[in-house]
Amino acid sequence: MRLSRLVTHTSKESSRSEVSLNAQLLTRAGYVSRLMAGVYQFLPLGLRVLTRIENIIREEMNALGGQEILMPTLHPREPWAKTGRWDTLDVLYRLSSEGGVVAPGTACDLALGPTHEEIVTPLVAGFVHSYRDLPTVVYQIQTKFRNEPRPKSGLLRGREFRMKDMYSFHTNQDDLDDFYNRAVVAYRRVYERCGLGDRTLLTYASGGSFSRYSHEFQTLTPYGEDTIYRIPDTELAINREIVGDLDAVRDIIPGYKPGDEKMLQEHKAIEVGNIFKLVTRFSDPFGATYTDRDGERCPIIMGTYGMGPSRLMGAIVECLSDDHGMIWPESVAPYRVGLINLKPGAADVDALGADLEQRLAAIGIETLYDDRTESAGVKFADMDLLGLPWQVIVGPRGLAKGVVEVKKRADGQRQEISVESLLSHFTGG
Repeated sequence: MRLSRLVTHTSKESSRSEVSLNAQLLTRAGYVSRLMAGVYQFLPLGLRVLTRIENIIREEMNALGGQEILMPTLHPREPWAKTGRWDTLDVLYRLSSEGGVVAPGTACDLALGPTHEEIVTPLVAGFVHSYRDLPTVVYQIQTKFRNEPRPKSGLLRGREFRMKDMYSFHTNQDDLDDFYNRAVVAYRRVYERCGLGDRTLLTYASGGSFSRYSHEFQTLTPYGEDTIYRIPDTELAINREIVGDLDAVRDIIPGYKPGDEKMLQEHKAIEVGNIFKLVTRFSDPFGATYTDRDGERCPIIMGTYGMGPSRLMGAIVECLSDDHGMIWPESVAPYRVGLINLKPGAADVDALGADLEQRLAAIGIETLYDDRTESAGVKFADMDLLGLPWQVIVGPRGLAKGVVEVKKRADGQRQEISVESLLSHFTGG
C-alpha cells in the first residue's frame, strides 16, 4: 500500500472530545473515527490491526477445541425473560418491533445482544442428547451492543464493540474445571502474542450470581480504569471489589499467613478478558439436560469466556506507545515495514523505493510505502505516529553509498544496511 493512496490522513491535533490516550492516538493516526460517544468506525489501518488481533484469538480458541459459529445480534424478548435478565440487565438495548424506536408506553419485544448465554444455551442443548455429546465448546467473534450510560476511554468502553464470546458445555464440575484451567492458558497465549503477556495478570473477582469467584485478565497500566492488588512474586491479583473480604483473600493467596494481605501491591489496570463458571445458571431455566450413563437426566454444566478484540486493541495502544505515537508489536501491526522515500520525484530514489516495495512484498513483508511529496520531518513524525515496527528510509545520500537506513520503532535504534542485505535483515537469512 502507498500512503499517497490511503483514504485516511494523519492529524497533528486530537479532538477535545477524546480524552483517553488510545482514542487520541488512533484518531490522529487515522486508524479509527468517532461517530458518536462509544461508537467508532474502523478505517483501513485500524481494521487491519483489529483483524490480526481477532485472527490470533481465533487460532487460540480453535487450538483449545472451540468451534466457531455466528449467532444473531437481534434477540427476541422471550429467552431474556426466561432467565430473568430482561428486567435486570441495565445495559441491555431494548427495542420495539413496531418501528424499532421505543416511544413512551410502547412495549419492547426485541434486544440487541450484549452477550449470548440466553441464545447459545438452548441452541447447543438442542444438539445434546447424552453424555456422549459432551463436552463441547462453541465461540463467536461478533459486534455487540451495551447501553453504557457514560461511554468513555475510546475503545476501552463503548456502546458498540467487538467481542469474542465462548461457551463450554460439560457433564460435571470436574470437566468444567479442567477446561476452565486450559482456557486460562489459552488466554495467556493470546496476550503474549499481542505484546501484553508480561503485564497481564490473572485477577480474582466476584463471581456474582454464578460462582464464588470469576477471573479477569487485567493489564497493568497507569491509565487503567480498574484497581487491582497484585500478590507479590506471582502473576495473580485480586480485584478491589473483593479485596476487603478477608476470607476471600485467605483463600486466594497461595500459602496464606496472617498479615499477608498487607503485602498486596496496588496497581491500575485495564480489564482485557473475563471468564466465569456458570455451572447451571443458564441450563436450569432452559431445561438444558443430557442423559448420563445410567439413563438419568442431568443438567448441563457451563462456562463462559469473554475477550474484546477492540478493547484489546485499545489496551495495546495505552500500554505500548510513547510521546511520538503508537508502537505496534509485529504480530498485530497493520504493516511490518514503513518504507520512506525522502526524495519523491528523483528518478533513482523512486526506482529504488519501488524496487524495495516489490521485493519486500515478494518475501511476504507487508509494507506501507510513504511516497508523498512531504518534508522529511513530516514523514518521520507520521511514521512514528503510525507505529509500524520497522522503518526503512531511502534517500539520495544513502543511495550514493548503496545503503538504506533501518529504524526499529520500539527503541529508536538506527543502522545503515546495504541494499543487498535488507531482505535478509527481515528474514534472518
